[in-house]
Amino acid sequence: MAKNLQSTTSTNALDQYLELYSDNREAIDARSAEPLNRLRPRAFEALQGRRLPHRGDEGYEKTSIADMMAPDYGVNITGVNIPVNVAKTFRCDVPNMTTWLGLVINDEFHPASTLQGKLPQGVIFASLRDVARHNRQLVERYYGSVAPLQEVPVALNTLLAQDGVMVYVPRGVKLDKPLQLVNIFSSATPLLAWRRLLIVLEEDSEAQLLICDHTQDSTTPYFSSQVIEVVVGRHARFDYYDIEESSPLTSRHSMLWLRQDEGSNVVVDGMTLTNGSTRNDYHFQLDAPHCETLLAGMAIGSASQHIDNDSQVDHNAPHCHSNQLFKYVLDQQATGAFEGAIKVNPTAPFTEAYQSCRNILASPEARMHTKPQLEIYNDDVKCSHGATTGQLPADQLFYMRTRGIPLEEARTMLMEAFVMDVIDTVRMEALRERLRHLIEKRFKHSFMACSDCQASSSTCRKP
Repeated sequence: MAKNLQSTTSTNALDQYLELYSDNREAIDARSAEPLNRLRPRAFEALQGRRLPHRGDEGYEKTSIADMMAPDYGVNITGVNIPVNVAKTFRCDVPNMTTWLGLVINDEFHPASTLQGKLPQGVIFASLRDVARHNRQLVERYYGSVAPLQEVPVALNTLLAQDGVMVYVPRGVKLDKPLQLVNIFSSATPLLAWRRLLIVLEEDSEAQLLICDHTQDSTTPYFSSQVIEVVVGRHARFDYYDIEESSPLTSRHSMLWLRQDEGSNVVVDGMTLTNGSTRNDYHFQLDAPHCETLLAGMAIGSASQHIDNDSQVDHNAPHCHSNQLFKYVLDQQATGAFEGAIKVNPTAPFTEAYQSCRNILASPEARMHTKPQLEIYNDDVKCSHGATTGQLPADQLFYMRTRGIPLEEARTMLMEAFVMDVIDTVRMEALRERLRHLIEKRFKHSFMACSDCQASSSTCRKP
């Protein structure tokens, strides 16, 4: 059954989870698999005497993970079946294209019927727990190899995650259509989900993965702790797209750790459309020559939404190229934060690394914090960074109004145009078109809760 944690202050928020593990270790291990279980003692040890990040800590100037995790959430340790109407999600705005589809319902993976037996030979898109039980060596080789246990949120996720998702693409295999993972929150009581993704692309392989975070109701508090480990082999090509459409009572801490090998090419695109409070961490290691990496992000905030993106790109080898592009549009009392770092080590001559963060505050009450950083230990590089925060251009608004365009429509058009270059980084044409539709709806304030979605609407999608 689900274990309810006691509400606690942020100063000792970690203690309740350590106690949860100590009191339920056998139950946690029994519902998982040995490759996941073997790291729990190390994670438990790494957490001793530590605390979750607080607002004002280095790298967490505007977000407190301790506060996000302090409320009284339930944790489904024993895997109680929580009925979920999956079709309800697809009547709303989760992009449903021609994909291989899998679902994570709260914290367990469920393959769609169209997925089973349809993947190319050797390709895995399945429950991490099931793969670990049947292919132990594969999971042991990669699980915990990229995300470090020294990081408290990573160690805590490692301590308590019982299942997850594994994507594995063997050498030379090029998937001809994307994988799609839909994360669904649905529960009658507050719930915390430990989500884990392990993604491995072998040499000369290609894959695209679309992830959609979705909350089915807006009255229940949820929190997701998600760790994604990505290993991209020599000359492999990988696209990772993450769309968050959750509720005002949903909090999320997502941590993506990426390691690239020689000649690999990666695009990571994170888009927050609706949420409560979100912190996204991106840690990239370019460990071999001629890697190419694009990290893009877009955040649209209104009401009291909070969106915080933090990036760290480490150049460890020569002739690598990275580019970061983030854009925020914040309205009403929304708050945003971006801290991005580029580190070029002495072993990485001929690096090209760029970073840009541009933001629009559409109301006097909205707030944005930016902190771009460069750390360079090599002279043979081309690097730059920049950040700007401003308002919608008054001259363009005036021009559009003189042409008969109402003020709100003019504002919407300018905000849509502002984020389009982030959408243009998406290398899936069908997803680009769907995102344009979702963003148009978002700026027109017509995003609807699931309970209000009409099945007869022309925009609805069914699995």
